[in-house]
Amino acid sequence: METKNQDTSFECADRTMMSAYICSLKDGKHPGIIVIHEAFGLNEQIKGVARRYAQEGYVTLAPNLFTRNSDIMNEKNIESTMRYMWTIPPDKRGDPDAIQTLMNKMSETERKVANLFFLGREKMEREMAQDLMDCKSYLQSLDFVSKDRLGIMGFCLGGGLTYQLSTMYPFKASVPFYGANPKPLASIENISGPVLAFYAGEDERINAGIPTLVEAIVKYKKQFSFKIYKGAQHSFFNETRPSYNKEAADDAWETSLAFFNKHLK
Repeated sequence: METKNQDTSFECADRTMMSAYICSLKDGKHPGIIVIHEAFGLNEQIKGVARRYAQEGYVTLAPNLFTRNSDIMNEKNIESTMRYMWTIPPDKRGDPDAIQTLMNKMSETERKVANLFFLGREKMEREMAQDLMDCKSYLQSLDFVSKDRLGIMGFCLGGGLTYQLSTMYPFKASVPFYGANPKPLASIENISGPVLAFYAGEDERINAGIPTLVEAIVKYKKQFSFKIYKGAQHSFFNETRPSYNKEAADDAWETSLAFFNKHLK
């Protein structure tokens, strides 16, 4: 089906003008899905994901959660900074001393990215969560969106934020891809809608959180299902990355689409 796709912007509660990409069918009123980008920001790959779901009958909104720092937080700068971070063992990537040592080798721009994205990660994610609540409100303000039928999904950074937002608002369906657990874990008690999560079999850092997540899901009796793709790497859904796994990505696409169709339509 033909869709209408365009860049847009809207005002958040703190007066920040949020940049985003919105896609919809040309006619009618449809359920909405927020599509949250990976650590590399709102790029053409994420816009492509938004278009794919829109073609299936959804209004999709893909925000640029780096809008506040768009002068330095772009795909090129983030990727060059991440190359340094990948030289740190996974269990040390949250260690401020290890990050500070590595920052001595970075350019000025890369140090700014590292300060925001790694040393200031908790503050940044709190701001992003609030921005996403504003995205939800923006979607609900559109007369071509079914306000009571909203879903949310995201990848990597966006996967963790999908979990987090599901504890903050009663989305009808939530689909995190290889996302970190919400903080605090007990906030899972606040999830009201069903969750479908996807994981890569070779994603040791993210998968380490699955056992405690499942314990909390069972404790609070939530509607939760997940799939782990044996042999797949983190970011397996992204066709522009070396980690792309077509078999896993195709299955995740069909499974997630069926999930959204069941709970949003």
